[in-house]
Amino acid sequence: MALVVTVAQQKGGAGKTSLAAHLACAWAGRQLNGSAKKVVLIDLDPQESLTAWFRLREEKLGPDENIELRHASSWRATSEIQRAGRDADIVIVDSPPHMETATRIAVRAADIIVVPCQLSPMDVWASRPTLEMIEKEKRAALVVLNRVPPRGKLADELFHQLKRDRVPLARSVLGNRVAYAASLMEGKGVAEAEPHSVAAAEVRLLANEVLRKAA
Repeated sequence: MALVVTVAQQKGGAGKTSLAAHLACAWAGRQLNGSAKKVVLIDLDPQESLTAWFRLREEKLGPDENIELRHASSWRATSEIQRAGRDADIVIVDSPPHMETATRIAVRAADIIVVPCQLSPMDVWASRPTLEMIEKEKRAALVVLNRVPPRGKLADELFHQLKRDRVPLARSVLGNRVAYAASLMEGKGVAEAEPHSVAAAEVRLLANEVLRKAA
């Protein structure tokens, strides 16, 4: 069976869908130890941002045998995730931004939940219900600091607060870099569009860390 990675965050705008797309491209390409993995994306977010990116990708690049997109309603999510797991190495589930039934299903079905979080008070507070749900479902979590600005006093205070609260922080962080959005506009992940950039290196480090954490 495939590794199931759910990307979840109650607060909208945290970079949930972008993170799902960048991880998918890193795993489906050959940037990690020279081996490509078959990735199935499942878009449970009613906004369908991941679907829009995937359609743009197919328009610009054509079909990719290593990345596939599937849809599922909340009541069919469990069976669709299981079915995707029989056809892929990794299943990435983009869950809704609010604490809906579909989010709980996606968390319950996952081997690991990746929680993007910006270094702002609102994002830190909004992460707590998501982490509480993950703990209640007895699943592994990895909180990824996203769009991290050059370190300042507020960012440092929030970072230390997260450490004090024993939040399961990823060692890898994603900086506030134009390359992330620019690559998505091309229908690519940053590891494909700018493979030698700092942004691509950050995504590769995170992709490897998720695999190690889930092992």
